[in-house]
Amino acid sequence: MTGGNESCTAGPTSMSYLTCLSYILEEWTGVENIGDYLSYAFYILWLFFPLVVVFVLPGVMVILFYVSILCLHIYKRKNEIKEAYSHDVWIGARETVAAIWDGHGRIWHGYELHGIENIPQGPGLVVFYHGATPLDFIYFITRLYILQKRHCNVVADHFVFRLPGFRILIDVFGVIHGPKEACVRTLKKGHLLAIAPGGVREALFSDEMYTILWSDRKGFAQVAIDAKVPIIPMFTQNVREGFRTLGGIKILRSLYERIRLPVVPLYGGFPVKLRTFIGEPIPYEPNVTAEELAAKTKAAVQALIEKHQKIPGNIFRALMERFETQKKED
Repeated sequence: MTGGNESCTAGPTSMSYLTCLSYILEEWTGVENIGDYLSYAFYILWLFFPLVVVFVLPGVMVILFYVSILCLHIYKRKNEIKEAYSHDVWIGARETVAAIWDGHGRIWHGYELHGIENIPQGPGLVVFYHGATPLDFIYFITRLYILQKRHCNVVADHFVFRLPGFRILIDVFGVIHGPKEACVRTLKKGHLLAIAPGGVREALFSDEMYTILWSDRKGFAQVAIDAKVPIIPMFTQNVREGFRTLGGIKILRSLYERIRLPVVPLYGGFPVKLRTFIGEPIPYEPNVTAEELAAKTKAAVQALIEKHQKIPGNIFRALMERFETQKKED
């Protein structure tokens, strides 16, 4: 083995690393022309590397979820004895998990939160456009918790409650499925509550045109009316450029409508610039109907999209926005 290594660098001209590696492997294995196989292997690796990256990176988000769950389990076990004497055993755990996600947002997306002053001190219903993943919303609630120590509950689709291991995360961070009465109770207790009326359908089948897919949903508006709270519109710039879906494939759309599970593949994880904008709250009016309030809310979210998002969305442009030196105006 030593002789092979020395022969690679012997003589007036040293061999390339690939040639040297080929020479050593030929001596070890006895296979001739192994360099051709290596060259072919490196070519295949180079050819498929971009494809592997865009499909593997979404797994990073899944890993972060389970790292968060692991942190919560560790914290819970450590504080079992103190739990009965503590006002809220999960305060430290929430701060730890919030720090993890906020750090990821700052590093990977240069995440910014604008318009936080528009969130009222009391209860309110945050209504937002749903990207391909809820990553921007996670960044929002963690930044809000870090800055103001405020917690924001969220309404999630039923499939989230079936994900293995997610129960502790759901319980600690106030994820609810509904129904309407549970949402109203949460708001009447003085909490913030967030909902994306488009839900999974908007996440999977909207695209770089940022089309709002709320259909005729107005239940969220009725919740705000019954709880007598304002609605706070919210939108995250470039949320569709971070992750994309293959929702344009008709057979996947038909399959989703039949089984109502997120079967559409994701790709991306691109480190694009993400900025969340919170619009002015829509105050509670006793005489407004749910249909009118839903239309007003949709118009407010659409206005945020038109103001802050260049349409159609472009991944390269969103990446270049990471290098902008001028701060984005609210």
